[in-house]
Amino acid sequence: MFRISPEPLDPAALQRRLLDPRAGACATFEGWVRNRNDGQAVRALDYEAHATLAEKEGLRILAEAQAKFSILNAVCAHRVGSLVLGDMAVWVGVTAEHRGDAFDACRYIIDEAKARVPIWKKEHYASGATAWINCATRGPASGIPPAKPQ
Repeated sequence: MFRISPEPLDPAALQRRLLDPRAGACATFEGWVRNRNDGQAVRALDYEAHATLAEKEGLRILAEAQAKFSILNAVCAHRVGSLVLGDMAVWVGVTAEHRGDAFDACRYIIDEAKARVPIWKKEHYASGATAWINCATRGPASGIPPAKPQ
């Protein structure tokens, strides 16, 4: 499951989707809104996505992870909307029989999602300035307009 969510992410509920008696490992990643980026103090973020294309590309990434690593299941969810410092922006979870495959697939999914899924973030800086940043930088989704206009 790959989901774009306007609601706060619930890691426990997402992890329950991964339960499998064959699993000996579960690796997860949580991405949070931090207070600095590229040397600037950040106070909040707004995320926007082309949900249909984002979910399609996200599902493609999960399928690639299934083919590339010996995993049982994988889930990824990304927030859209206004987020403040400390909010969870993205969650990835992977189950496998063994930890190495779970760790490797989890990293692959977040790295590919950051590079390919059409999601934009508007950073709100402490100075009052804002900037739109295209999170997708390569891959099939990179044909989508590179950044939201200011």
